[in-house]
Amino acid sequence: MTDQIIQSANLPLCVTKETCTGGTYIVTGANTGLGYEAAKHLVSLGASKVVLAVRNITLGAKAKAEIEAATGTSNIAEVWELDLASYDSVKSFAKKAITELDRIDALIENAGVAAGTRVLAEGHLINITVNVLSTLLLAVLLLPKMSESAKKFGILPHLAIVSSGASFAMEADWNTIKDDPLVGIEREDLPAMKTYPLSKLLEIFGVYYLATLIPVSHTGVVVNLVDPGLCNTELSKDAPPPLRQHILEMQAKVGRTPEVGSRTLLHGAIAGKESHGALLQSCEISE
Repeated sequence: MTDQIIQSANLPLCVTKETCTGGTYIVTGANTGLGYEAAKHLVSLGASKVVLAVRNITLGAKAKAEIEAATGTSNIAEVWELDLASYDSVKSFAKKAITELDRIDALIENAGVAAGTRVLAEGHLINITVNVLSTLLLAVLLLPKMSESAKKFGILPHLAIVSSGASFAMEADWNTIKDDPLVGIEREDLPAMKTYPLSKLLEIFGVYYLATLIPVSHTGVVVNLVDPGLCNTELSKDAPPPLRQHILEMQAKVGRTPEVGSRTLLHGAIAGKESHGALLQSCEISE
């Protein structure tokens, strides 16, 4: 019951006009779900630029139009193409951001995939390529720009990477692959749907380690992980029917709305220096 109450609680909206007015934000996967709601909040609360980083430009344009209609604010949201299944796309996006953006106040890496079949991208299962390798690649490529923004504008940029607390239930499977996880996760005898939570666990370990290499005292940038909790999104749309039905039932009982879930992303984008290298759950530092 306690978990249900936590899941359904109406979390505070930590981002305000005071915290984001004039800032430039990038939100990946911003055409739907948590990313869309986070981007809409940023536009409505005074950001000077919100980049909707999306794989499908048409859907991105639709999301932009809806955000502008809902907020009554135009010329703030921009749609940029980003396909995390392609390293070249990640590099092109990063180059454009470095060249065209004056500053980056926060990069919210929300985009992820939970493929229910064995689909390959860049030589790895797409869950690994998108959720781990490209996510970390984008972070590393944009970190110098964010560090430069910190010094030039006297701000504390944030790199908030959206993960999943569900990954911690994978301890038994992780112990069988931990010596070489990139190879182990891609074993053909491992059910495809297990690769999503395992990829998010690998992402967590990767960010934990990355944070030790880039302390805030050196870069001026906070790097943290965000667990938005169980939210009523379409992430499980490719799951096998029995699993998808179970997830839908859980979402109906204890799931957060995308708007409430997006508040955890926004919290990650403004959390204090103490959040560096930490996992945030329900807008608080968690173990």
